[in-house]
Amino acid sequence: QVQLVESGGGLVQAGGSLRLSCSASGRTISSYPMGWFRQAPGKEREFVASISWGGGRTYYADSVKGQFTISRDNAKNTVYLQMNSLKPEDTAVYYCAASSSPTYRGVYYDMDYWGKGTLVTVSS
Repeated sequence: QVQLVESGGGLVQAGGSLRLSCSASGRTISSYPMGWFRQAPGKEREFVASISWGGGRTYYADSVKGQFTISRDNAKNTVYLQMNSLKPEDTAVYYCAASSSPTYRGVYYDMDYWGKGTLVTVSS
């Protein structure tokens, strides 16, 4: 089992930046593709970004391409999401997730392990 805990959310003004962290425990995540998803109020959860187990491949939703960057540090069992030029429409609960299959798929609709989420609020 993998336990995931997100941190780094908060309130930021439009145009600002935040870096989310996802710390894993219970098992090393070095062989797992990882992803970030988000769910805005009144909307369904959506895929944001993913990264292969080695970190060499990444994939982004069109809505965040060029704005967000996903990265990982397997030595620290941690995945990051750097979010720049934030907009009010980026307001959501952001979830970290891990796939138990080492095969990297790029875009994911679901993963096997989930954190509880961290709230990001972008004010205009």
